[in-house]
Amino acid sequence: MSSEDKDWSSEFFPLVSPPRKDENYGTYCFAFRDRKLLLLKDMGNFRLPSLEEAENMGLDILRKQYLGELRDISCFSMELDGPDDGNMDGQDGSSFVGLRELSGILDDPFISLAGKAVHIMEWDRNTLFCGRCGASTELKDNERAKGCPECGFTAFPKISPAIIVLIEKEDRLLLARSPHFPAGRYSIIAGFVEPGESIEQAVVREVMEEVGISVRNVRYFGSQPWPYPDSLMLGFTAEHSEGEIRIDGVEIEDAGWYTKDEIPNIPGTESISGQLIHHFINKHS
Repeated sequence: MSSEDKDWSSEFFPLVSPPRKDENYGTYCFAFRDRKLLLLKDMGNFRLPSLEEAENMGLDILRKQYLGELRDISCFSMELDGPDDGNMDGQDGSSFVGLRELSGILDDPFISLAGKAVHIMEWDRNTLFCGRCGASTELKDNERAKGCPECGFTAFPKISPAIIVLIEKEDRLLLARSPHFPAGRYSIIAGFVEPGESIEQAVVREVMEEVGISVRNVRYFGSQPWPYPDSLMLGFTAEHSEGEIRIDGVEIEDAGWYTKDEIPNIPGTESISGQLIHHFINKHS
């Protein structure tokens, strides 16, 4: 049995091959169609299907992947064929639910595992063929990777680092609005790390690009896997150094300084952006 490093919770161990068990062992299946998770309704509540249930529902299964063990229960991801037809509720009590809507429907660690599952599922789909020579790839036995038998190239799951930063100016924080946000929603500055730069350099650059100010005292806050589609969000705090807000008009359509009593509609604390904002609120309460 091969193992990767220990994951985000001591309850889950990411493995690359299932341990030997008898035929009656339990399973969880994270089955996706167009990045929406299949859930079953059971006595008024939604739950994940077992692997056997998912396989027996008559769905068009493209691929499935083993993820690891959650409290000794084997976890799998699965890719289903067919686009979402807009019908969220099936006659069999099934529903397809987007990742962002899982809060309040599933408990942790299932929500976090759903993010891992969709990431692995899409990596499997996107690496069926070698990106260097085009030959078919093969799963490796001892690590989460695919190898090319023709040219020897190895493809690991892609992880795209991104920064997100809370900027303070005395008793105010900077909140900004992207045109892609829901109506009325504001959040903090975020962006992807460029090749050849450090995480801290990415913070300074993104802030300057999007709102035109300089920051200082950049300090690490925490991180969060962010499967939209394959990011790792690295959270920071920083202080305003100089400059007036000057939005780029592309990534940001509005931005301003807010006291804790002026904060508009913001993300919830299930996201690292919400956690950073509430860190500011608690600090100034």
